[in-house]
Amino acid sequence: MKDELLGIHHVTAMTDNALRNYTFFTEVLGMRLVKKTVNQDDIHTYHTFFADDVGSPGTDMTFFDFPNIPKGIPGTNSISRTGLRVPDDAALDYYLKRFKEFDVKNEGIQELFGKKVLPFEEADGQRYQLFSDENNKGVAPGIPWKNGPVPENKAIYGLGPVEITVSYFEDFKKMLTDVYRMKPIREEENVTLLEVGKGGNGGQVILRNDDSTSARQGYGQVHHVSFRVKDHEMIKQWEAKYDKMGIQHSGIVDRFYFEALYTRVGHILIELSTDGPGFMGDEPYETLGESLSLPPFLEPKREEIEAQIRPFDTTRS
Repeated sequence: MKDELLGIHHVTAMTDNALRNYTFFTEVLGMRLVKKTVNQDDIHTYHTFFADDVGSPGTDMTFFDFPNIPKGIPGTNSISRTGLRVPDDAALDYYLKRFKEFDVKNEGIQELFGKKVLPFEEADGQRYQLFSDENNKGVAPGIPWKNGPVPENKAIYGLGPVEITVSYFEDFKKMLTDVYRMKPIREEENVTLLEVGKGGNGGQVILRNDDSTSARQGYGQVHHVSFRVKDHEMIKQWEAKYDKMGIQHSGIVDRFYFEALYTRVGHILIELSTDGPGFMGDEPYETLGESLSLPPFLEPKREEIEAQIRPFDTTRS
């Protein structure tokens, strides 16, 4: 199908401490900081991107640094857990030991939809789970960080299934199937596993039904999820599709590293993002993420921005 989504592009969450979050992602999880930039809608706060070795689409977990917002409260009507992919079951065993070493709160290795998973939390309560790619087929993973602290054959190398929990389960599922052409592949009581594109761990959504108290946005919560589209031509087609279906949207926004199109489905902010141009165009591979990267339209404000954001050192080379 021409307008089929290719998989998950990125997940953006909120932190109250960019340095602590950077340390956790690079030193504990072993993901690479591929871009240290600013939130283009709030230029005096950081936006950091953690991904695979080269910042491939479908591998990046990104964070808005909001130092003064309240802590979020988990609940329904939220993106409730982010998946991260590892190569196999042995990698889950490796991370279980690593989490013990670094005192990372986790729920032990479990099974979900026939796959082995390891749910865990960041210090601020942000919820994740590692998915084993042991028997996985579908959307290709990225490239493990070559100079990271985790061996390449164990390391996180992509985003896994994203969990969304809502109180309007059937309506939300209808949007995912009718608008985004996601296919339900497993149905259990109060939960459906859907997939898009080539499917597998890099193209799945876990939709849960929960009519309890709604989550409250804040640090430790997810801000939005983004799905992959091929290029400018495809995102233009999606903009036209939204218009035709009467779906309100942001219009196409040029984020420099990719183009984006936003809409809200109930409480959930859904972004579509192009696969390119990517994160390798403005910094050398060797020093990705080490200095403050600004898109060209913000470069004239560099002095003002650098004077207002709290500097933190990400030099590794």
